[in-house]
Amino acid sequence: MVDVSIGTPEQLRDPNYTPALSRAVPLGIQHVLAMFVSNVTPAIIISGAAGFGFGSDAGAQGFPDMTYLIQMSMLFAGIATLFQTIGMGPVGARLPIVQGTSFAFIPIMIPLVAGKGVEALPALFGGVLIGGLFHALLGTVIGKIRFALPPLVTGLVVTMIGLALVKVGIQYAAGGVPAIDKPEYGSLLNWSAALVVVFVTLGLKFFTRGMLSVSAVFVGIIAGYLYALMVGMVTVEGIGTSWSRAAPFALPVPFKYGFEFGFAAIIGFCLMAFVSAVETVGDVSGITKGGAGREATEEEIQGATYADGVGTAIAGIFGGFPNTSFSQNVGLIAMTGVMSRHVVTIGALFLILCGLVPKVGALIRTIPIEVLGGGVIVMFGMVVAAGISMLSDVNWNRRNMVIFAISLSVGLGLQLDPKAVQYLPDTARILMTSGLLPAALIAIVLNLVLPDELSNEATEEVSGGMAGSGEGSLPKS
Repeated sequence: MVDVSIGTPEQLRDPNYTPALSRAVPLGIQHVLAMFVSNVTPAIIISGAAGFGFGSDAGAQGFPDMTYLIQMSMLFAGIATLFQTIGMGPVGARLPIVQGTSFAFIPIMIPLVAGKGVEALPALFGGVLIGGLFHALLGTVIGKIRFALPPLVTGLVVTMIGLALVKVGIQYAAGGVPAIDKPEYGSLLNWSAALVVVFVTLGLKFFTRGMLSVSAVFVGIIAGYLYALMVGMVTVEGIGTSWSRAAPFALPVPFKYGFEFGFAAIIGFCLMAFVSAVETVGDVSGITKGGAGREATEEEIQGATYADGVGTAIAGIFGGFPNTSFSQNVGLIAMTGVMSRHVVTIGALFLILCGLVPKVGALIRTIPIEVLGGGVIVMFGMVVAAGISMLSDVNWNRRNMVIFAISLSVGLGLQLDPKAVQYLPDTARILMTSGLLPAALIAIVLNLVLPDELSNEATEEVSGGMAGSGEGSLPKS
């Protein structure tokens, strides 16, 4: 329900309208709470996959600290959001678009860094930079390539992203990858912390309204953190140590981990940029329809895509991950009815402030991995659900079923058994074992080359088969 006390209906639909600060500040912080956990989670996952960031002696061993990556996630989400809300020349939609670290790239990043520690980061951030620049270039042609990415393709890709990540949530809830071979992995204590997060999140999401409902995952993790503190999974001394070691203020460092260009990283990030760009187009359309009751203009779509790419490229220089528009905030705009881009600007400034204060990242680092697992289970499950929702718009005739079946079988199969392509060159192996890229490529190619006539033939065949075989029977082949 729209709160008309914030402004008149005409003002609420105007991106240039600014509510009174007493309203604008809470609304801006609400946007941050809705995306905060999702924004920092990729940094935590990549740190764990690379083999650093967990444990009190990580810094002493000379490994980069997870705190810095969390700090960059917050800082550059805020900066990329300012590109969208304030704009810079052709860059930015000048709409209330919240940017954040993209989940879509995680299945690409994990194989690039898995177990390699700091040595993997230069190539990773080189891929982020080039992928961001390529993403920005897509803004010039985004309207012309949308035909190649119908709901069948984008829904499959989003579903594959979620399926690739759900395993991470379960591993985190059970104790994390480093604990897999230890007796405590999968213990009742570990799972209890994760389940507290899940149950509190569900309770708030469905039995409360307003800011509590919107920030359910965030509050759920706070509840899980307090539970972990009570049962001894977190110590006050550990919190104090992390807080005292973190600097009160720090600026980002360009090329902090070095820089190099790896073929696998560059190809992977550039290919995923297509999916991210189409996701942004959908978010921009959702914002203008839900908040202003109109279609998005070509300039807004192009500006939003430019901002995605530029924000990602700049983040890569300083050790940040790819940024994209956050869909959960699109729903928040539709719920509040407040279209003001200046409200989101306030939220962006709050994110930037958090990113410049390493103590915030240090506190996030003290959250037990099991507690994060509870939040991740919910978030990644929602990614799968979003993909299935997109697939509901597909006409499930024989042609589309074949495209989906082959793409899913190959992509998911390679995720489950990466050794099946162990003899491929390193670059090809990394790209194939993500599962996501081969599934997307197969779906795009088959959708372009298979004739539409197959759909009509299949429809007639299915109708005839069902008529002759009785209810519930499979159509004849």
